[in-house]
Amino acid sequence: MNHTSHYTNQLHAETSPYLLQHASNPVDWHPWGPEALEKARRENKPILLSIGYSACHWCHVMAHESFEDPACAAVMNELFINIKVDREERPDLDKIYQTAHALLTQRNGGWPLTMFLTPDAQIPFFGGTYFPPQQRHGLPAFTDLCQRVSDFYAEHSDELEKQNRSLIDFMTSMNKAEVAMENELNAMPLDIARQQLEQQFDAKHGGFGGAPKFPHPTSLERLLRHWAATAIDGNPDQRALDMTLFSLDRMALGGMYDQIGGGFCRYSVDAEWMIPHFEKMLYDNGPLLSLYSEAWAATGTPLYRQVVEQTADWVMREMQAPEGGYYSSLDADSEGEEGKFYVWTRAELQAMLNEREYQVATRRFGFSSAPNFEGQWHAHIQDSIDSISEELQMPPAEVEQLLEAARGKLFAAREQRIRPGRDDKILVSWNALMIRGMAQAAQHIGLPAGVQSAERALQFIRTQMWDDGRLYATSKDGRTHLSAYLDDYVFLIDAILELLQVRWNTDELNFAVQLADTVLEHFADPDGGFYFTADDHENLIQRPKPLSDDAMPAGNAIAAKVFGRLGHLLGETRYLDAAEYTLRAAWQPLQQSPFGHTGLLQALEEFLYPVETLIIRADRELQEWQIAALRGYAPRHLVFAIPADCCDLPGLLAERKPRDTAVAYLCSGMRCLPPVTSLQDLETQLQVAQQDATSG
Repeated sequence: MNHTSHYTNQLHAETSPYLLQHASNPVDWHPWGPEALEKARRENKPILLSIGYSACHWCHVMAHESFEDPACAAVMNELFINIKVDREERPDLDKIYQTAHALLTQRNGGWPLTMFLTPDAQIPFFGGTYFPPQQRHGLPAFTDLCQRVSDFYAEHSDELEKQNRSLIDFMTSMNKAEVAMENELNAMPLDIARQQLEQQFDAKHGGFGGAPKFPHPTSLERLLRHWAATAIDGNPDQRALDMTLFSLDRMALGGMYDQIGGGFCRYSVDAEWMIPHFEKMLYDNGPLLSLYSEAWAATGTPLYRQVVEQTADWVMREMQAPEGGYYSSLDADSEGEEGKFYVWTRAELQAMLNEREYQVATRRFGFSSAPNFEGQWHAHIQDSIDSISEELQMPPAEVEQLLEAARGKLFAAREQRIRPGRDDKILVSWNALMIRGMAQAAQHIGLPAGVQSAERALQFIRTQMWDDGRLYATSKDGRTHLSAYLDDYVFLIDAILELLQVRWNTDELNFAVQLADTVLEHFADPDGGFYFTADDHENLIQRPKPLSDDAMPAGNAIAAKVFGRLGHLLGETRYLDAAEYTLRAAWQPLQQSPFGHTGLLQALEEFLYPVETLIIRADRELQEWQIAALRGYAPRHLVFAIPADCCDLPGLLAERKPRDTAVAYLCSGMRCLPPVTSLQDLETQLQVAQQDATSG
């Protein structure tokens, strides 16, 4: 029972499930907005800014220990204006104050983020992440900290003013880098990143670095693309491929992947991918769906196809709203315990499985070993089908049949449990990542349900989150609000371009063009690249210009990629210029830390070695030609199969006219080959274009 339920504060009218979780705290929380900021100025009280999200375990811990405690709340209410922010709805605020935290503390941030701001200009002067209710682990008690921060603010105003000026000057200067000249862009960062990724690679367990271990899909995609580029050149970098596939194998066989229900958790708490932090985020699963689809196209490994199918099933089953959009996340906790939904006792396993199923399942899922999670078992793949077959003297087909039966029973039993909380707000950027993942799954393994799922999500965004030429970032329970960010626009363009390669829709292409033009009009920096917020966004202490990847690829990276692709597809030089100027503006950080900018490296690769764009116009033969043109894993090869009866195509596509028979138009960058009307001639053209691509 929640003993704080008789309290109410200013969060009760919000759409964010995270803010609503705090609406009955005794803390007088306010959402970020003019009312709270004006109250801070009027009362000359510092702001206590707390940023988190609904699936965040330590956010729940701090809330229970401190924000639900009336004594702690009384201190907070007396000393500060308290503002709660959902970092998923307000990534602009999160980016700014995470950066400030790093500058003030010289440490990485995270969530919950706890920052103390000046009341007049919202400049942070002290901060941290999680603070306990009593002093422990080298951290002060939270109420003691609040009192000391308040006293410091009152007694050291001159010192703070100097610190604040210095902080703002530095944060402003972060957007200003030396712009590269036109002839400076070269392939050197691609090669350096390849070496840096190998240095970071964990040869024993796969992935990069140690515990906690994150999947880093953009880094793995970088290695896979590097291998593909060298393979075209006739000298494949086998080590790059091996690092990629070993990492994908270990993740798919470990406990970070949900062996029973599909989908990936946020990260592994150990280096072996055994025990996850159990929250499941849409923004992880979209890129991983893309990556495993591409790995299947490159290798044909059955494990990758299985991961794609199971993950897509999980998304459609548990993460898609009836109206079409995708929900944001599943909590790590259920019934107040992390992982409770996912783990098993031996008694449960013995009660639900027959003897032969139990023999097979315990070996396969690691239940025969010592408990691996707080005295219970969390499933991972321990023994291979062949080794189980040999040990139990059972044909492999029978082992697989018994495993499927056991997995079905475990899944059915788990479905009866109390489920983890679900954050059911719909975010454009995260939806776009999943639409792209579904489209790539459909393209590479054939997934009709995935296409329909992606189409429904895109339709929801177009009808509910797009109005008068602008996107809104978030929607929940029929309420759509908050001006969209750079990621929302460019991730969505990227998703549409992938979906168009599965099946054509002129109206969707026109929508992508509208999105692109809005980005150029409202987000562009005259010196190159794009700001995270639009030119008419709320005025904050910094206007971020994200270049490096974090959990998601940087907005500027995807912008540079999609403007390059859209520019070549439509013959639109404005878009090509935008892609090039973004790379030039990012050149300095790209050279300094290539492996921290793997998203931008993809755009750089496509700038130096432009994509092949193949347009097929046909009637009955359209699908046959499309299948023939999709050659395994070819990341710099785009195929758009446009029915012959499509008209009013934009830009250069208007010149790709149908004929009495099927016809294909192949361009590489700005160089186009003569149209061909036979599949044999098309195959020849593709081979020649592939050879030419490596010579630049």
